[in-house]
Amino acid sequence: MQKILLYYKFTPITDPEAVKLWQKTLTDSLNLRGRILVSTQGLNGTVGGEVEDLKKYIKETKKFAGFKDIVFKWSDGGREDFPRMSVKARRELVGFQNSDDEFDVDENGVIGGGIHIKPREVHEMVEKHGDDVVFFDGRNAHEAKIGKFKNAVVPNTNTSRDFIAELESDKYDDIKNKKVITYCTGGIRCEAISAMMKKRGFTDVYQIDGGIVKYGESYGDDGLWEGSLRVFDNRMTVDFSDHAKTIGECTHCGGPTNNFENCAHMECNDLVLICLQCKQNPNLLFHTDECRYKHEAKLGASVNA
Repeated sequence: MQKILLYYKFTPITDPEAVKLWQKTLTDSLNLRGRILVSTQGLNGTVGGEVEDLKKYIKETKKFAGFKDIVFKWSDGGREDFPRMSVKARRELVGFQNSDDEFDVDENGVIGGGIHIKPREVHEMVEKHGDDVVFFDGRNAHEAKIGKFKNAVVPNTNTSRDFIAELESDKYDDIKNKKVITYCTGGIRCEAISAMMKKRGFTDVYQIDGGIVKYGESYGDDGLWEGSLRVFDNRMTVDFSDHAKTIGECTHCGGPTNNFENCAHMECNDLVLICLQCKQNPNLLFHTDECRYKHEAKLGASVNA
């Protein structure tokens, strides 16, 4: 039986290259696939494989002093959902661009971040404070097109690098004194974002402990979440139940869908939100008309070569 593990830990690492080599050797020995990032800020990973091998991975990884209390989240899937095992050392654990100047970490995580609250506490807060509670999406905007918390604020961001400029705008001045609950897939991005928000005048910031994944385990589609969860492997999307609401709209016909496809123009890294019917038309599998024109021009050049 196979599964996928999601995890992260903000903690100081003095030699990311050494940790990278150790993690690569460990994952290869257990026949795992996935993606792991290491930086001086900590560790972030998603790996798939046989359950017994994943349990061994957890045991060995927790032997490292800074990782002994990592919370590993289990998800459906397996090693075939990843093309290879990639382990990289980077300057930042999350690519906010210069986030190492934005916050510091210690063995307890991000210093000065928001208060961690459990899914149950999220519901208690909403029941008690109502409209004074604001959900703030810590993911990229395209992820929220297919799933988000009800009435959530969704920043206009295409990449993690856009968040700092977005937070420094005046768009969110009206919620700076409200109870703001940040959320993201597994918790890592919103832990960093919560610290950046507090630095910019947000006074009462929280984050869902374990992210959307943990919330989905607790409430599925019978709580405050609606839609599908975008994941960054071959699965593309995950539903928490058999009655998940479809909130995404096809780019072309406007019909309900949660289906993402890679742009047919190979040089474009963007995704197309497209229903299965429109997907049958190859001329619609492009992120923009410009992508289609470039693709057609490249094909024409190849034919005439």
